[in-house]
Amino acid sequence: MARYTGPRTKKSRSFGESIFGYDKAFEKRKYAPGQHGNSRKKGKVSEYAIQLKEKQKAKYTYGVLERQFYKTFEEAARKHGVTGENLLRLLEQRLDNTVFRLGFSPTRSAARQFVNHKHVTVNGRIVNIPSYTVKVGDVISIRDKSKNLEIVQESLSAASVKRYGWLELNTEKLGGKYVEIPNRDQIPENIKEQLIVELYSK
Repeated sequence: MARYTGPRTKKSRSFGESIFGYDKAFEKRKYAPGQHGNSRKKGKVSEYAIQLKEKQKAKYTYGVLERQFYKTFEEAARKHGVTGENLLRLLEQRLDNTVFRLGFSPTRSAARQFVNHKHVTVNGRIVNIPSYTVKVGDVISIRDKSKNLEIVQESLSAASVKRYGWLELNTEKLGGKYVEIPNRDQIPENIKEQLIVELYSK
């Protein structure tokens, strides 16, 4: 299944923030990549370039390639409400992102692999499609035979694990419930979604 496999720290440096999660290498070098990254003068950037960069940041943050990202945008545009906010909500409803938010894996890419390898169930049924859309009321769990995997135990025991208001986590059963669709102010990602809407509206 297609996914970004290039250098993550370099990509984060190009956006000026650690979009893949905590990165020790990024913390040491927060300037742009390349030979002159630390001394490069910032010229005037076009409106299109700003919008494109925001779209790219959203794609890499959620681990979605162009075709699937555009399909998600089209679905967001068909829904009632603000298109940009709908887009982020749909990205948050992806199964791989939900597994990551629940703390079952340290990163979204690890969550994607975790889902692909059939370690996750939704409402008691195995789902191995990372882009599967989780709905309100769905129960996401780790399969019984996968509960003792080291990656799960280490991820849940990490001091940095965050909790999110739209997810209800049961650490004893290693499961979680999607209790509501998050509001925009609940989603912590630093993404200016209106710029993405403007880009696709041209």
